[in-house]
Amino acid sequence: MVEQFVGTWTLTSSENFDEYMKAIGVGFATRQMGNMAKPNLVISVDDAGFVSMKSETTFKTTEIKFKLSEEFEETTADGRKTKTVITFDNGKLVQQQTWDGKTTTLEREIQDGKLTAKCVMDDVVAVRTYEKA
Repeated sequence: MVEQFVGTWTLTSSENFDEYMKAIGVGFATRQMGNMAKPNLVISVDDAGFVSMKSETTFKTTEIKFKLSEEFEETTADGRKTKTVITFDNGKLVQQQTWDGKTTTLEREIQDGKLTAKCVMDDVVAVRTYEKA
């Protein structure tokens, strides 16, 4: 269930994120901010079944609200306008973003009480780990 993801999560480690941002086409200045940012990830679910995922940094806060398996338009923190679908698959929240003929996948799962986000673009993989605040 999505409920295990609900709460406030703080980024504790980030591996290969700069390479991932490069792979999805993020410019240098935005990457520098992205590498410095230590986002809090706030996940909640409302009574109507909408999931809210909010990323809060000192630079900016972005929020997406969605229903599982329903496509929506997302404007990402780095300014991409994507068609996004998030599904719940084998205990993972799998987010697929499509734009300009490209696709990236973000898989979030809970392991040992930590939330890991695996960001995949072609053969580039970044892993970001969050702990419950």
